[in-house]
Amino acid sequence: MIAAVQRRRLLLAGGVAAASTRWALPARAAAFAPRVVEVARGLEHPWSLAFLPDGAMLVTERAGRLRIVSPDGSVSAPLAGVPAVRAIQQGGLLDVVLSPAFARDRTIFVSYAEPSGVASARTAVARAELAGRGLRNLRVIFRQKQDALGGLHLGSRLAFARDGTLFVTLGERFTERARAQDLSTHFGKVVRIAADGAVPADNPFVRTAGALPEIWSYGHRNVQGAAIHPSSARLWTCEHGPQGGDEVNLTLAGRNYGWPVITYGREYVTGTTIGEGSARPGMEQPLWQWTPSIAPSGLAFCTGERYPGWKGSLLVGSLKFRLLSRLELDGETVVREERLLTEFGERIRDVREAADGQIYLLTDSPEGRLLRLAAA
Repeated sequence: MIAAVQRRRLLLAGGVAAASTRWALPARAAAFAPRVVEVARGLEHPWSLAFLPDGAMLVTERAGRLRIVSPDGSVSAPLAGVPAVRAIQQGGLLDVVLSPAFARDRTIFVSYAEPSGVASARTAVARAELAGRGLRNLRVIFRQKQDALGGLHLGSRLAFARDGTLFVTLGERFTERARAQDLSTHFGKVVRIAADGAVPADNPFVRTAGALPEIWSYGHRNVQGAAIHPSSARLWTCEHGPQGGDEVNLTLAGRNYGWPVITYGREYVTGTTIGEGSARPGMEQPLWQWTPSIAPSGLAFCTGERYPGWKGSLLVGSLKFRLLSRLELDGETVVREERLLTEFGERIRDVREAADGQIYLLTDSPEGRLLRLAAA
């Protein structure tokens, strides 16, 4: 605990020295090695999964398909009624979550790259009822106010807070990074809406002139992981940095997370500093950062006893290094990292914990797989 406090003080001091001290800790040797069990294969760039009450799973494919995977691993035909998507670069059909009242209302929520022009798209969220092998009564409840060309940095994770509001993560679309600091745009923001798309009255910028009232936090680059902490009920996110500076953040109301004014990352081509460096008063520091980048995607908290030594950990999938990162926590401080599945060789797109405590993964490839981690 003392070491963690010392590292935090060094971090807050800013600069390269703080970064090298805070993040150069060696990964801890694995307490045990989980066994990877294949549940299903042949999924085209799967992006997200959600657990149905009967043990089946909804899985999105980035190309624009939503499927049901049965507990025995059989994969359904694509469900009807899915919204049209722009499947280009990182865009397509992305996250899927169940309504907190799914047992009663059979409602699901999907996020996706919505076509908005000849070659442009915006992140959108729709809700619909799951009925048999299709969706019905689909309704868009949120659209990113501005669009951009191409399909980069769409963010697009969804997470329901305990009060029933919905967090939606939005990237800055790569070309619009300066506007991540602009509260009149949705670029580089996390927004918070009601399940019907309405703006909660207690959002932090509801009464700020010129600000979009949906905004919860800003100064983000490309948030591709979001989860609610099981004890504090606060939102945690992870986002991609540029050539370094991938972040895990405790994402609080009204806070500025710095991009592109501060970052631990560097410009891709030149390797030069971006903005003012790694710290500035009034801008949040990450709980953890990776340099070099691991390209973090899905994340989930491990809450059960099924995996020895993992309870309370944060699990983060890596696309670039093709591994599972387990971050050990002391309250809301990350104290060390353990790197798992380092010989696995597949991009891990999503990480989810089922109701029975088992961890499931999705791999990102044209022949993507749904996997389960076995404790023994």
